[in-house]
Amino acid sequence: MAARGVGLFTRLPTCAQRSQVLRPIHRLLSCPGTVAAEARREEQSSGSTETGSEDRAHKTRFSEVQKERREQAQRTILILCPNKISEKKFLKYLSQHGPINNHFFFESFGLYAVVEFCQKESVASLQSVTRTPGTGTEAALPFRSRFFNLKLKNPSNQTSEQSCIPCSNQSPPSSKKLFELLCDAESIDDQLNTLLKEFQLTEENTKLRHLTCSLIEDIAAAYFPDCAVRPFGSSVNGFGKLGCDLDMFLDLDEIGKFSTHKTSGNFLMEFQVKNVPSERIATQKILSVIGECLDHFGPGCVGVQKILNARCPLVRFSHQASGFQCDLTTNNRIALKSSELLYIYGALDSRVRALVFSIRCWARAHSLTSSVPGAWITNFSLTMMVIFFLQTRSPPILPTLDYLKTLADAEDKCIIEGHNCTFIGDLNGIKPSRNTETLELLLKEFFEYFGNFAFNKNSINIRQGSEMVDRQEPC
Repeated sequence: MAARGVGLFTRLPTCAQRSQVLRPIHRLLSCPGTVAAEARREEQSSGSTETGSEDRAHKTRFSEVQKERREQAQRTILILCPNKISEKKFLKYLSQHGPINNHFFFESFGLYAVVEFCQKESVASLQSVTRTPGTGTEAALPFRSRFFNLKLKNPSNQTSEQSCIPCSNQSPPSSKKLFELLCDAESIDDQLNTLLKEFQLTEENTKLRHLTCSLIEDIAAAYFPDCAVRPFGSSVNGFGKLGCDLDMFLDLDEIGKFSTHKTSGNFLMEFQVKNVPSERIATQKILSVIGECLDHFGPGCVGVQKILNARCPLVRFSHQASGFQCDLTTNNRIALKSSELLYIYGALDSRVRALVFSIRCWARAHSLTSSVPGAWITNFSLTMMVIFFLQTRSPPILPTLDYLKTLADAEDKCIIEGHNCTFIGDLNGIKPSRNTETLELLLKEFFEYFGNFAFNKNSINIRQGSEMVDRQEPC
């Protein structure tokens, strides 16, 4: 878990003065490729906070958060609604199948509703009274999903009761709006926190990502009962911005766990299976089948590509309703563990995510990163650089990975494919930093540090929190 230095950053400017730091933040808006996102997550108070002060309330483990999100998604449905609809009648109709926990509307290719019931049984009840549509000359593929299409029986009778339905905004604000917000900020610290607030995933967007994974899981479960489709990367690690891709993996490990149960008697029962020469070939065959299912039977799944000869085989597709570009891999548990580590680092101190989002925004505006494949530095590498930089402060703002390993208990032990991925999972067991440096100072010092970094011979190592000298191989 070390990130090598990238030569692009040998050209980073040194921002030694306050005005020199302030100008790049404003200048983000006038540069091509700047990306901003609408995010007013009231649950996350990422506005002006006392430097280095963190909420001392109990912090939830990454695994517990993901488990809760998955359970929420399993009792949630997605509905394509008529453009003109009575929200009151809509909710009353759905409530016939059970109490509703929460809901929201959003616009994509039409008006959509995400509705979370209190019990999974309500979803089954709704499915039992839902019909397969007749499509005239075309034939419908009768797949029973949790993605529904709602039609009005008598549209003319409901026009008088229709009202404007508030929609969750999934789109980025205009450059003008973001510029105004940054100009209204009273300090550079406020500017960085504003960028975080405007870029980060909203609660609704996070729920929609988990629901999308759950809908794909329903399709995969037709072949692999008890499998799980889990999101990883920026969708769950706390560093995702609105509009980022949705990375997910098909987890088949749960299926194999049933074979560990002890059975009585003198016999051992095993499933009849087909064998292939390697794990890679097995992965390719599994993803090939899932890709075909998504292409032929997955409602809203379009542009399906099976990229099976890549270093990490995957299926790429667009989920039209949610607007997400999705990459599906299989048994990618190391990536999920990396997501947990970033989640921990982002939750330990309020300055971490604000600094990461700002550096990423700056890099994108200056064409150091790009969504187009090429010789760019990645957002992941930038995040590693920020984490490493915060480990080098005095006193450190973030602990090293080796230190997190020393805090781990037996429950935290994790070996994946021979790699020791053990570190503490309970955030409440990690002491908060005593460092009180401002975001403004940290931003300046970040540019100072990496502006003078010897990228041609050194690399960074977040495991030890120290620079590593690269050994040149003899010719």
